[in-house]
Amino acid sequence: MEIAGYLAAFIIGISLGLIGGGGSILTIPVLVYLFHIQPTVATGYSLFIVGISSLVGAFNSYRNGNIHFKAVLYFGISSIITVVFIRRWMIPIIPEQLFKIDNFEVTRSLLTMLLLALVMITASFKMIFKSTPGDVNKSSEMPFGYAILRGIQIGLLTGLLGAGGGFLIIPVLIFSFHLPMKKAIGSSLLIIALNALFGFISDVSQYDIHWKLLLIITINAVLGTFIGNAIGLKLSGEKLKKGFGIFVLVAGIYIILHELFIK
Repeated sequence: MEIAGYLAAFIIGISLGLIGGGGSILTIPVLVYLFHIQPTVATGYSLFIVGISSLVGAFNSYRNGNIHFKAVLYFGISSIITVVFIRRWMIPIIPEQLFKIDNFEVTRSLLTMLLLALVMITASFKMIFKSTPGDVNKSSEMPFGYAILRGIQIGLLTGLLGAGGGFLIIPVLIFSFHLPMKKAIGSSLLIIALNALFGFISDVSQYDIHWKLLLIITINAVLGTFIGNAIGLKLSGEKLKKGFGIFVLVAGIYIILHELFIK
């Protein structure tokens, strides 16, 4: 199963490098089902893997002039604060055993996986059915208040579920802030990296980390990021995005079935 996990990490990196998001929401299922890591701990591991992989992808985008630093600043202020608050002060006080419905016990781990599955299914529909426009020439003025609110939303997602939020960031950068696709991808990667790494640093002392395993998985994801960047120069990102969206949809449905009916 670990070999399948390393391959999945590579695919996660490809997605991040190719479309600036999407792959990060698969990190938790990979860690939980293929490496058998407890979901709460897996969210912390995911932050490190996603953070480092996204940072590498963001550096590649920076070299090509594809990062809008004003967008990164506006999103980063609120999202980083939100992530740190959740990982440092909110997660530790949430009990593992939440409540019971008759004989069915709802735990923090179960709720984490079910919420992640819902996020994955939502993201998959956006990737499958919502087209992303090409380069646009409109003004890139950033509504500060709107960006702050979106940053909090992305911070909640990253802090609670360990997902990067690229599928939320990119549409906002394109449709609301009128950034070209390539700049939206590069800016998204840097925002994801900052959120994830600050979140990981915030709770790194709360549990023992299997550094060897974590670094091997991360290296695979980073290698995938380089491949994703290279593929993005040659293939249609729109078609790949739709195909990946179908994969994410199937994975989200599997998580719900596994958590509620297969266990």
